[in-house]
Amino acid sequence: MARILITSAIPYINGIKHLGNLVGSQLPADLYARYQRGRGNEVMFLCATDEHGTPAELAAAKAGKPVAEYCAEMHGVQADIANRFGLSFDHFGRSSSPQNHHLTQHFAGKLADNGLIREVSEKQVYSNADGRFLPDRYIEGTCPNCGYDKARGDQCENCTKQLDPTDLIDPRSAVSGSTDLEVRETKHLYLRQSALKDELDKWIDSKTDWPVLTTSIAKKWLHDGDGLQDRGITRDLDWGIPVKKGDADWPGMEGKVFYVWFDAPIEYIACAGEWAEANGKSDADWERWWRTDKGADDVRYVQFMGKDNVPFHTLSFPATLLGSGEPWKMVDHLKSFNYLNYDGGQFSTSQGRGVFMDQALEILPADYWRWWLLSHAPESSDSEFTWKNFQASVNKDLADVLGNFVSRITKFCRSKFSEAVPAEGAFGPEEEALIADLTTRIRAYETHMENMEVRKSAQELRAIWAAGNEYLQHVAPWTTFKTDPERAAAQVRLGLNLIRLYAVLSAPFIPDTSARMLSAMNTLDTSWPDDVAAALSALPGGHEFTVPEVLFAKITDEQREDWQARFSGTRA
Repeated sequence: MARILITSAIPYINGIKHLGNLVGSQLPADLYARYQRGRGNEVMFLCATDEHGTPAELAAAKAGKPVAEYCAEMHGVQADIANRFGLSFDHFGRSSSPQNHHLTQHFAGKLADNGLIREVSEKQVYSNADGRFLPDRYIEGTCPNCGYDKARGDQCENCTKQLDPTDLIDPRSAVSGSTDLEVRETKHLYLRQSALKDELDKWIDSKTDWPVLTTSIAKKWLHDGDGLQDRGITRDLDWGIPVKKGDADWPGMEGKVFYVWFDAPIEYIACAGEWAEANGKSDADWERWWRTDKGADDVRYVQFMGKDNVPFHTLSFPATLLGSGEPWKMVDHLKSFNYLNYDGGQFSTSQGRGVFMDQALEILPADYWRWWLLSHAPESSDSEFTWKNFQASVNKDLADVLGNFVSRITKFCRSKFSEAVPAEGAFGPEEEALIADLTTRIRAYETHMENMEVRKSAQELRAIWAAGNEYLQHVAPWTTFKTDPERAAAQVRLGLNLIRLYAVLSAPFIPDTSARMLSAMNTLDTSWPDDVAAALSALPGGHEFTVPEVLFAKITDEQREDWQARFSGTRA
């Protein structure tokens, strides 16, 4: 049994996420976690809310609540929505947890001891209108590299170039829009990433199975221009983890907090500590996942994230772990995704354009969305959500292929035999041919899932569903029954066993529907089909079942047009 640690990029606390955020990290991570559990492996799947920094402060102020109260409330909201989407986290933590405070301060102390933190007097943008220093990401302007007019002071979302606020053309406050900005001197701590450049370069070179997208972004940051730069790890803010060296005060850093991008990835580790505490476990229980001197040397660690998060996870967080000099588990595979665009434009949290996770669940169950998003995951390039494509995929894949197969075979059995698996008849050449074809396809499906090839996995799963429909069309038990009831009984028995098989294989993609299929088949047997012939005899003659309700309702043109109009405007 393998041990697999899985983390997905932790979402900001400031509001409910849209479908583009979901498919860029949490959903494919859940797919992989569910698959690995289905294969009998030990999985630790962790995520959390990212609660520090200006985004949290501003969102709380807008809501008229203290920031700590706002974060606690929004963590509950995000946890509930994640649960309703079927995201099977072992723990959904909080970056504001005591565990993350302790670990972040611990890492800062170790990095300082190892000479990897330097103190810098720097000039930082101060907004007179807002009465505060502005973090880099809350200064907007035009990118000097590509001309994008909404570039942030830390990075351009459009071309991904790392920026300083002073690089921006026509800078303005993202808080108030004011251009009444001035530069003031302040003191901050910098992580000396540049001192770890060669070590990071060598480590990235060893990851030969990483997606090209991941490696190319990391290498660009390492080698373009002046190469990897030291990065500030503190901010002049009220809300965050106070700057300390371990448990000791840090002279000159009073009133400052750690930069959110320093403490947020550390929460992956802290989250495991939260899991241990919540479940009455010891430190040794979480350390066996994260400390190579405590048993994590045999763990495979996989991260999932959108491409905008790649630099921090391939450079800054690894620099923190390596620089500590301690035996922390480093990521083995980093699966990154491009962007999912929305209906001719972009999803936008700030503009409320697109479908947000809570809204999606108001109009359709989670599995409709899970299937479309995963089968159209933006892996090799950006992809686009359109309502016509969504309607076609739901109707053709889920309703016409899978749903139709389950409905036809269960209803036919009920009408001609009973609500029990027929015992008569033996499998013939057609059944043996189907078993051979499914064996080949299931082995291919396993390969794609192991390799985290999300779209290819979905294509293969659909082909496995389609094979059952093609078999039914070919052998036509409704016709066979008229002349050879025993032969028809064998065909129906195979079809009913296919439902259980499909439920097991489909569970990573559509877990709620999978559970409904297993319930209809009156079985708790979720064993993986290592032997397909044996799997198709799991439900013996006489085993009772029930005909399920329609698995997937088709989306009408009227519904599609209504939703397209509803989600093109601004979210309140």
